[in-house]
Amino acid sequence: MRQIFLDTETTGLRVEDGNRLLEVAGVEMIDRKLSKAECHFHRFVNPGRDSEEGALNVHGLTTEFLADKPKFAQIVDDFLDFVKGSELIIHNAPFDVGYLNMELGKLGRGKIEDYVESITDTLKMAKDLWPGKRNSLDALCDRYDVDRSGRTLHGALIDCELLAEVYMAMTRGQDSLLIDFAPTAEENASNLERRNSSQPLIITQASAEELALHQKYLDALDKTVKGSCVWRELEPLATIEGNPQ
Repeated sequence: MRQIFLDTETTGLRVEDGNRLLEVAGVEMIDRKLSKAECHFHRFVNPGRDSEEGALNVHGLTTEFLADKPKFAQIVDDFLDFVKGSELIIHNAPFDVGYLNMELGKLGRGKIEDYVESITDTLKMAKDLWPGKRNSLDALCDRYDVDRSGRTLHGALIDCELLAEVYMAMTRGQDSLLIDFAPTAEENASNLERRNSSQPLIITQASAEELALHQKYLDALDKTVKGSCVWRELEPLATIEGNPQ
């Protein structure tokens, strides 16, 4: 499955006021594995107008900086080739989709929905998971312990990268964990060969630091499943088997 975490920056909040798109970025993930940086998409766009003061304070992209950047018409083909056939994952999707459809409409290129498989709104997902809570991207980063220390201003690319980490945490249920850690056929064969050999099994004990990291990881899983994750239930069994009474 090919998924694209997408974000835009604009000259203002309301597309109805003639505001335009000035930055667009997408981070690619295939089968829950993020692609290398060179596979991502990031373009600044000359919007042909100044940003509203409030928007400028958020993204910091001045008219002077954007003056020599391409118009949206000059990047549209590259952008559509990048997103074609994917699932778009966007935080507060109606906002970004509204701007993309406005820009595409001006060029007679239809709507973004015409080019992608589906669009997933992580803000709606978060509201379903955490009703009544703050569910901005910043709030979700804090909730899922995603490091955003490198983010001083809003930027489309860094917001995509943060959203990817948040989405992985939001969707990391027990089934996906088992899939993530399932051995390959080659690993199964290798494990079987080792079990059938006469060599003694070497057991390496986890260090105190590794145990602390393991507990932190389980704490995050507990938050995600709103209770005790399956590994918590297995820990007492492992202790009994490893230290028989």
